[in-house]
Amino acid sequence: MSPGHVIAIVGAESVGKTDLAQSLCARLNELTGLRCVWVPEVLRAWCERAGRTPERDEQAGIAQEQTRFITEATLTHDLVIADSTPLMTALYSQRLFDDASLLAPALAAQAGYAATLLAATDLPWVADGIQRDGPVMRTAIDADLRSALLTGGVNWSVVSGSGSARTECAIDALSPWLRRLQSPRAGLFTRLQQRDAAAPVWNWVCETCDVPECEHRQFQERV
Repeated sequence: MSPGHVIAIVGAESVGKTDLAQSLCARLNELTGLRCVWVPEVLRAWCERAGRTPERDEQAGIAQEQTRFITEATLTHDLVIADSTPLMTALYSQRLFDDASLLAPALAAQAGYAATLLAATDLPWVADGIQRDGPVMRTAIDADLRSALLTGGVNWSVVSGSGSARTECAIDALSPWLRRLQSPRAGLFTRLQQRDAAAPVWNWVCETCDVPECEHRQFQERV
């Protein structure tokens, strides 16, 4: 059996990565009939166990554990939806501890995933105990993430909206790739066409558009 495909969800704090991973997993299973699973964020479980956030010398272990969980999931599932990846650990380590040593291997791993979805910061920031640093940090990490993806040559798509609209935005981004999959559920291509046809007509407005190429261009101009 071939290893499964990884759909990686990345984003700063309080952007709904976990909710998106779970809902996307269910939606992909419904659409494709493939064996889908979501892999939770290792950092969250680590903080809950330790009752604190990790120190500088603990970052590498967390990144390695996240990689292990994702890799193991690919051995028994067709689609693996990763709620965060080692790239997020690397970026926080760089910003909080001025340690960029984890960034290169994290970007290399990210480039190997089937798809990368960046969760936009369009959701209200919500406090979540010791794991979150605040809206200012969220903005900074979002900028760091976009810059890293660009410089690392990783293809990515922005996912925005709330609730089911956020999930459907993710499906929109994945649809070109999904059409190439061998699915056990007959008529995947037809269902995607029907879904596209039923979608409302988009009124593109530059200030709010989520076309990745546009965001890339605008961000490059800023930096």
